[in-house]
Amino acid sequence: MTSDEPLDRVAAPALATPLEHTPALHDPEAVGVLPPDTGAIDYSAAGVRRERIRQLVRSPTFLIGAVILLWWIVCALFGRTFSPYNPTTGSLLQFNAHPSGAHWFGTDSLGRDVLSRVIVGSRGILVVATLATLLGTAVGASIGLVQGYFGGLVDNIIGRLVTLILVIGFVFSLLIGRTVRTAVLQERELDYVAAARLREESHGHIIFAEILPNVFAPILVEFTVRLGYAIFTVATLSFLGFGVQPPTPDWGADIAANYQYLAAGYWWETLFPALAIASLVVGVNLVADSVEAVVIQ
Repeated sequence: MTSDEPLDRVAAPALATPLEHTPALHDPEAVGVLPPDTGAIDYSAAGVRRERIRQLVRSPTFLIGAVILLWWIVCALFGRTFSPYNPTTGSLLQFNAHPSGAHWFGTDSLGRDVLSRVIVGSRGILVVATLATLLGTAVGASIGLVQGYFGGLVDNIIGRLVTLILVIGFVFSLLIGRTVRTAVLQERELDYVAAARLREESHGHIIFAEILPNVFAPILVEFTVRLGYAIFTVATLSFLGFGVQPPTPDWGADIAANYQYLAAGYWWETLFPALAIASLVVGVNLVADSVEAVVIQ
């Protein structure tokens, strides 16, 4: 090569081969190695929620629990419209009747249809347990948000108030408050909270508009878990005579009224209300376990 050769002739061999002429791209084996175009992963809050819902829908445990829970919700809302008999009206001609085609769950000592009472009796326990759990969750979450956000003296003072609340009846507030407080302690150190403070947002806005949506997942888990405990608590109180008063159908009260007849062989009067309580608790726990597995991962 002489010094007077054109510069473009020297540089030409160094030019890269055009991409469409690359042999590797025409080799099926080479093409198969290329990663597929799966698109961008959606990390937005809405995308995360959709993915969690998809995981729940694909979970057999969640579906079984949801079906059981939905059945009892339908019974609580519309039970009187499809129960085979009036749950409060008895018949002296058919008292303590064994389960049969006419009375699938038999009758009790007053001749009332046990199946009808089980169906309609779901209303009391579901309404009371759900409202009590919602109240405990709302109070506990609010307390935990304030404790976790302010910390220090406020944390200590409210901690003592929570104990007082526990004594006067808000049984779940302490447990839920502790869980939410732990989550908030982590959230308040993140950048979005610092940015809200720089914007001079109020404490109320930061706590309920900024932090609360980001700790909603543990609150949801706590609600579903505590609902199962609440059902047991309501049933126990009804059994002890502190729930719905007769003749209104109530599972716990019906067990209390009829368990004395077990020795006489009238097992169905106690068994079916007890199975109703057990099935409801199982359904709630299946849903709670599925939600916890999806949310806390």
